[in-house]
Amino acid sequence: MQKLFKQILTSRVYEAAVETSLDTAASLSTRLENKILLKREDQQPVFSFKLRGAYNKLAHLSPAERDRGVITASAGNHAQGVAFAAAKLGIRALIVMPQTTPKIKIDAVRGFGGEIVLCGNNYSEAASHAEKLALETAMVPVHPFDDELVIAGQGTIADELLRQNPGRLDAVFVPVGGGGLISGMALYLKTLRPKIQVIGVEPVDSDAMYQSLAAGKRISLDSVGIFADGVAVSKVGVLTFALCQKYVDRIIRVTTDELCGGIKAIYQATRAIVEPAGGLGMTGLLKYIQESGCTGQTLAAINSGANMNFERLRYVAERTMVGEKQEALFAVTIPETPGSLKAFCRDMVGDRNITEFNYRLSSRKEAHIFVGISIRNEQERFDFGAQLSAAGYENLDITDNDLAKTHIRYMVGGKSGVVDHERLFRFRFPETPGALSRFLRATRGRHNISLFHYRADGGDFGRVLIGLESPEEKAGALEKRLDALGYLYQEETNNPAYNLFL
Repeated sequence: MQKLFKQILTSRVYEAAVETSLDTAASLSTRLENKILLKREDQQPVFSFKLRGAYNKLAHLSPAERDRGVITASAGNHAQGVAFAAAKLGIRALIVMPQTTPKIKIDAVRGFGGEIVLCGNNYSEAASHAEKLALETAMVPVHPFDDELVIAGQGTIADELLRQNPGRLDAVFVPVGGGGLISGMALYLKTLRPKIQVIGVEPVDSDAMYQSLAAGKRISLDSVGIFADGVAVSKVGVLTFALCQKYVDRIIRVTTDELCGGIKAIYQATRAIVEPAGGLGMTGLLKYIQESGCTGQTLAAINSGANMNFERLRYVAERTMVGEKQEALFAVTIPETPGSLKAFCRDMVGDRNITEFNYRLSSRKEAHIFVGISIRNEQERFDFGAQLSAAGYENLDITDNDLAKTHIRYMVGGKSGVVDHERLFRFRFPETPGALSRFLRATRGRHNISLFHYRADGGDFGRVLIGLESPEEKAGALEKRLDALGYLYQEETNNPAYNLFL
């Protein structure tokens, strides 16, 4: 590890990257009674820390290796870092990107002079093609995280952090994908200041490092979340895993809603709009304070990047209130009698602000309400549910029901009396031409589509809810046809929110 520490100290990142600022989130610090610092890697020329590692790797190539050119696979920030670094050093760069990569990222890589090959529907497929091309072309592979020089480049952030804040520092919160960023930073921080806690932050649906550390070996995830695409890694690196085992104190996992709250907190502190992966550090820091109740500490979060698709902001804004524990969602059954809706609002909602209210007549005896209310804390959410029950209202807390938040709140309209043997599925459709047509061909002739709702969040995948009329058939037959598509899906037929509203 002494070699890697020396590589951090002798890194050549500042030939291309800049020393980013360490900002104090003043109002947030006052409110939470801790000094909160934010390391602004969104200030890099490519708006991400990835430039550090990419440039350090390319700068150390021999003349013969530079003549061969470099190749890498990436759907975003690493691609831009390699393209920028290669242009500055006069090296040919071939970037393999998934076909689902948003145009904004493709245009950014081309703008930095990178040559692009589009292949596959995800990073893994693109990486496999890049490995094949590397063998055919003899170009030098540049791994996005499992490489000593890449790790050393990312580790320079820790060097800056200690120089910019030489006093008290209790914990540093670092986004984790493949582990390159946290590995370099943890090695440096623990070598010089071993009492500083180094805490990684991962989404609950992309927690490869958390699961690997818990198991004592590298775990490969069957699927990864699509929201924080910058850390959507199914398997961490060999070198990064070993470094995290030795130097990282713990990993905090956060939900999508919590992450949206973290993005808002950064915006309020700096007016910077970060990408989901870039907001992980702050989100983990906020969760740490909430769970530990700590005060008087100095805590730093790494804003790792700000390559946010503008279209995704709508989704972030919608989910932020739940993530901040400021909104609760309930399904409530009320009697279908004159004045019952008015009585519910007067006696149950009271002076609370209503954030969502969907009503649909269910029968001549009762109606179902999808209602959102503003709350000050999570206990108030539980108290409201108890208040409903005490008043005799049948209710269901759906604040944590992802189906309800992503689809049903936009679809409340009652049940169909003619649908027969309906099964409900949620899919992730790649944002590529023909994705829906391929689905329709796979189910053609056997299953009638009885419900369809598409929800885009500005990422590489769309969120689709589909109801299929599935007549009596051999168990597992429909699943086999859906599996053959290769789209990630899960069945929601037994979800209580579906049964109430759709």
